[in-house]
Amino acid sequence: MKADQFHGVFPYLVSPVDRDGNIMADVLGRLVDHLVHSGVHGLTPLGSTGEFAYLEWEQRRRVVEVVLEANAGRVPVVAGVAAATTAEAVRQARAFEQMGVDGILAIMEAYFPIPESGIIRYFSAIAHAVSCPLTLYTNPNFQRVDLTIDAIDKLAEIPSIQYVKDASSNTGRLMSIINRVGDRLKVFSASAHIPLCVLLIGGVGWMAGPACIIPAQSVRLYDLAMAKKWEEAMLLQRGLWMINQVFAKYSLAACIKTGLALQGFEVGDPLPPQEPLSEKARDEIRRALKMVEGL
Repeated sequence: MKADQFHGVFPYLVSPVDRDGNIMADVLGRLVDHLVHSGVHGLTPLGSTGEFAYLEWEQRRRVVEVVLEANAGRVPVVAGVAAATTAEAVRQARAFEQMGVDGILAIMEAYFPIPESGIIRYFSAIAHAVSCPLTLYTNPNFQRVDLTIDAIDKLAEIPSIQYVKDASSNTGRLMSIINRVGDRLKVFSASAHIPLCVLLIGGVGWMAGPACIIPAQSVRLYDLAMAKKWEEAMLLQRGLWMINQVFAKYSLAACIKTGLALQGFEVGDPLPPQEPLSEKARDEIRRALKMVEGL
C-alpha cells in the first residue's frame, strides 16, 4: 500500500470488549464491513476512541487482527501504537507491521515529564523500526507530552514519517505546521478542527471517532471538498457540527459506543474505570443522530 493513498476519512474504531475481557470479533467485524461499504478511505484501530490506554497487549493485538481479517485488504489499515517506553512502542509497531497493517499511528504515553529530545527519539525509534508509513499523533488535551512545531519539523526529516494528526482544537496551529513542513508531511484533521477548514488549508483528510457513526456523511463532506463545492460542503459541515457539540460534553469513547449501540452495533460500554453515559446523555446523542440522518 503506497503512502500517498492515505487520504480521506479514517474512522477511529472502537474496541468492543465483553465482561470477560475478550474482544467481540463479530460486532467489530460487522462494523468494519459497514464502514467500508459506507465509503471510508481507511480504518484506524487503537486510536483514542479505541481506548488503547485501557487495553492490555493481547487485547490490542486481537483488535488489529480482527480489523485486518474483516477488512480483507479493501482499504488501508493504520494501527495505533502507544507505550510509555520506547522499547515497547517499537515492539508493538514491529508486531503490527508483521501482521500486515499499512501504516502506524504513533502515540506517546508518559507519566514523568519528557524533554523534547526524548520525545523526538521516541518517535524516531518507531519510524526506524518499521518500513510502513508513520503518522505522528498528538493530543495535548489528554497527553502529558506534546509535539511542538519544532519537534514535528525535525521528525519530518525522517522519510517514513509522512503524516501528522494534531488533535488540539487549534486550526491555526495546523496552518503553522503546514507552512513549516511543506510537502514533507501531510496533515490529517481531528473533528474538533472542523475538518472542512483543514481540507481548505491543505489537509488530506481526518482521523476521528465520530466518523464511526456518521461515515456516509463524512465521506460526502470529503467528496464535496475535493470537488471544491465549498458552499454545499459548509452547509453539511454546519449540520454535522452538532455531533461534536454533544460529544464535547462527555467521554468520547462512551459517546461513540453509545451512538453505535443506537445504530444496532452492540459494542458494549466504555472500559472501566470509565463509566457508561447517563440516560440524559444517551437521549442527547439519540437526538443529534436523528438530526444528522438526512444530511
